[in-house]
Amino acid sequence: MTTLISAAPLPGTGAHHRPLTRGDYKTLGLSALGGTLEFYDFVVFVFFANVIGALFFPPSLPDWMRQLQTLGIFAAGYLARPIGGVLIAHFGDILGRKRMFTLSIFLMAVPTLVIGLLPTYAAIGVAAPILLLLMRVLQGAAIGGEMPGAWVFVAEHAPARHYGFAIGALTSGITGGIFLGSILGVWLNSTYSQAEIHDWAWRIPFILGGVFGLVSVYLRRFLEETPIFKELQARKAEGRELPIKTILRDHREACVLVALMTWVLSTAIVVVVLLAPSYLQKVFHIEPALALKANAVATVTLTLGCVFWGWLSDRAGTRAAMAVGWLGMSTTCYWFYLGLPGDAASLVWHYGLAGFFVGAIALLPVVGVRAFPPAVRFTGLSFAYNLAYAVFGGLTPMLVSVWQQADVMAPAHYVGAMGVLGAAIGFWPLACRGWQARSAAQLRA
Repeated sequence: MTTLISAAPLPGTGAHHRPLTRGDYKTLGLSALGGTLEFYDFVVFVFFANVIGALFFPPSLPDWMRQLQTLGIFAAGYLARPIGGVLIAHFGDILGRKRMFTLSIFLMAVPTLVIGLLPTYAAIGVAAPILLLLMRVLQGAAIGGEMPGAWVFVAEHAPARHYGFAIGALTSGITGGIFLGSILGVWLNSTYSQAEIHDWAWRIPFILGGVFGLVSVYLRRFLEETPIFKELQARKAEGRELPIKTILRDHREACVLVALMTWVLSTAIVVVVLLAPSYLQKVFHIEPALALKANAVATVTLTLGCVFWGWLSDRAGTRAAMAVGWLGMSTTCYWFYLGLPGDAASLVWHYGLAGFFVGAIALLPVVGVRAFPPAVRFTGLSFAYNLAYAVFGGLTPMLVSVWQQADVMAPAHYVGAMGVLGAAIGFWPLACRGWQARSAAQLRA
């Protein structure tokens, strides 16, 4: 076997037992900012789906058909994630983490800006939904590369004793994009009339997201390539095979591990964060304003939870963090759903607490990044994560919706089962193998 990387310092070795420096904080801050803006660009489509459906499809269509087609265009972004993620990751393992890290946010910013400027169906006819679909596919491809790329980039910069904290803080920035989109949606709806939003104001969040995304592209110029990739380039073997081929042949266990953890992550995000406001309104007849307020609180506690659970993995170990975090998610989600409808105070408190434990999703990249060797790390994580997210993220809403017809507590049962699965994965030896153990195996010729 060809040596993948030399015995130069890697995360987990003595040279990396250092405190976080100003450079580390700059890397973390710029990476998290880009992730926030990119995820905001991707999900803001959801908050204006009804308006977009009315503007980009024939007015003669029934409302349910317009809604279905709009959601179909949204889903196209998810379907493009595996393809874009693998392509971006492939070149990230060959040409460099930084280049692809910058490209991914560029590929998100430009389509977002274009959506904000697109003519509607009334102006250009059927070309409007076709162009909208194309922009969503580009966005999906971009976000498929952004999240794994950000996790790998930050992990390979961070000192070992702050590894979990750094990844947790980065993940909190990404989840913060959901909150940013929600806040902007609330602001627009309280500032402008529905007629104004329909006529022109719906374009504001897309134009802002595109402009700020392009600013983030510029700021990422000031990031440094990761030390591990520099070392890989310095010792690059001639005729190295395609990273995806290596992944499929030698790292299937790591792919299964990341895929199962992605099932837990996608369930937590889709059911508890994205679908819950609609569930609260339809099933328990909770006022929309209160449902959205509680959701905003849960998104904030989720963001804080990502940092906490990453930090705890540094202090108590990954296995302990996974057991406490994901069993806690099962417990608090049952408490939240069993307490519905409750009063306003109990709703916000229970939802916020569940959101904090959902922050244990940050443990996926903590485990996933170190499950693959450096030469194919970006490709391995991106392939397993995006493929699993496309499957489970796409099927979960339909599964929960059908199950809910027979049992109103279906969301609690599903999330509860995933929490138990997440805790059980913590006892998988590969899941809790540290950088140092992984590096020893990678350094053998």
